[in-house]
Order: sequence, then C-alpha cells, then structure tokens
Amino acid sequence: MIQRFIELGEGYSDIYELIETAKANRNRLMHLMAIHSKINNKDVTSLIVILKPTNPGSFQAMYVCREGIPNPHVLKNKRYDLFAELAAELDKTIIEFDAKPSNQFAEKDLYYQYLIGILRLNHYIPPMQ
Repeated sequence: MIQRFIELGEGYSDIYELIETAKANRNRLMHLMAIHSKINNKDVTSLIVILKPTNPGSFQAMYVCREGIPNPHVLKNKRYDLFAELAAELDKTIIEFDAKPSNQFAEKDLYYQYLIGILRLNHYIPPMQ
C-alpha cells in the first residue's frame, strides 16, 4: 500500500480545496485531523483529510494544509471553524494531537514519514503491507 501526503498549501485559500476534497469524497472519507505544533513560539495547526485506500491500487491519499492555521485552542479563527463545520456536516470527529513541527526535519518528506509513523502506530491508517 502506498500512503502519501498531498500538500495543498498552508491553509489560506487552499483550505477551501481541502474542504471540497472531503465533501467530494465523503464515501471514502476516513478521518479529519488537526495536528498542533509550535514554530518559532507560534502555535500552529495542520489540517488533514485522510481518505480510505483506493480499490484497486491500494493508494491512500492524505491531503494536508501544513502549519498555516493558528491553533484554535490558543486563538480562535474562521479557517478552523470551517473545518469544524465540515466535521459536523460529515458526522466526523476531528482527531487532534501534538507533533514536532516540520522545520525540525531536514526535508519535508522526512516530516511526512514521521507523521505516517505516528498515524500507523495509533492505528489511524493501515500498516505497511
């Protein structure tokens, strides 16, 4: 199985694409997630839409708006509110956790491998096959 993060941006106007992706794929929607980090003493959040693997092909897409949204527990913001409204509309709970920020990794790919490891370890996505 191939599991890959597809970065849409940092959550400014691309948040609307993330929301539309979840709505358009509601039959494949697996999880909505918010990963909280701290970059340069700023509390930020990545929003993620995880889809079920394709059949055939076993490709699992995870769409992300990386670290561009203020952490809603520190600063309320409309972008996170839109994501929360999406969760309510699709009858999903937003899974939240803290993780290291991407700037602690030499490459973005290493950061995404780190997140995939966390998601697999916590059984949010299937293990490598």
